[in-house]
Amino acid sequence: MQPAQRRAYGRRATPAVAVLITVLAAAGLGGCTGSDSPTDPDDGASGDSGTAVSAEPGRYRTLPEACGAVSRKTLQALLPGAEQDDKVYDGQAAVTYDIDRRDGCRWKVETASGTRYLTIDFQRVVSYDPSVSDDDRAQETYEKKAAAADIPDATSPPSSPSSSESGSESAGSGSSASASSSSDEPGKSSKGGKGDEAGKGDKTGEGDKSTDSPSAGADASGGSDESDTASEDTAPRRLDDLGDDAFLNDQLITKDSGIHRDITVVFRSSNVIATIEYDQWTTDKKHIPSSQELQENAQDLADELTGRLNE
Repeated sequence: MQPAQRRAYGRRATPAVAVLITVLAAAGLGGCTGSDSPTDPDDGASGDSGTAVSAEPGRYRTLPEACGAVSRKTLQALLPGAEQDDKVYDGQAAVTYDIDRRDGCRWKVETASGTRYLTIDFQRVVSYDPSVSDDDRAQETYEKKAAAADIPDATSPPSSPSSSESGSESAGSGSSASASSSSDEPGKSSKGGKGDEAGKGDKTGEGDKSTDSPSAGADASGGSDESDTASEDTAPRRLDDLGDDAFLNDQLITKDSGIHRDITVVFRSSNVIATIEYDQWTTDKKHIPSSQELQENAQDLADELTGRLNE
């Protein structure tokens, strides 16, 4: 009896095992079918969603050599009186660590009307944020310069972590070109020094005749080169038809050692920012350096440099 019972049990178990196998197979087939189903195009997981979009790079990959960027004819017009020592026009190159990112040059010439200084600085701006183009980063840097110079209509863009990182990187990878603008004249160390002078009330803008202004202390017929009256032609302003953006700043600064007029032209061409500093110093406080002449010379140089960038 026992063997028969075992055989009968075995026959009853066979259909149950088959059913279990069928159920498991159906479940497995359903799982495989689900994993192979195509992705719904509307479920937010399209093939393009994971692709990073990089902003367009700037037009310029290199910079012109600063000391060779200005023609000898232009230098003789801006810095007259050095024909006897032609090497003066070779200029003094700024210390730089990557000439494709920053380069500058400085000239100094003694003239009959005083000492003239010329400094040019090229900065190629690179954005390390893939969502911000080189041009946009350069425009942001330019606007900060315009705002710092109190140029009319200048707007300082809000700072962001990416822009702060870019600014610090730019300063680190650039040169000490700004430091090269330091002058041998007493009291003139750098642009920062000029700002300190302004804080002490030594700086007078166009038309601002303070008590220590040379024109205020001179006799009415003291032979001043100009009345230094503010006008739309000479006041700090934005410039048209010069690169993508440009501005001009004009500062008259008086010190015990003399006076100097500082003309600054800054322009942006795509991702390159060029800065021109053109200053005239004199110890004769009865003769104020002319705004019109210095501004025209600086703008002529700016026009020439835009051409050099596009060569």
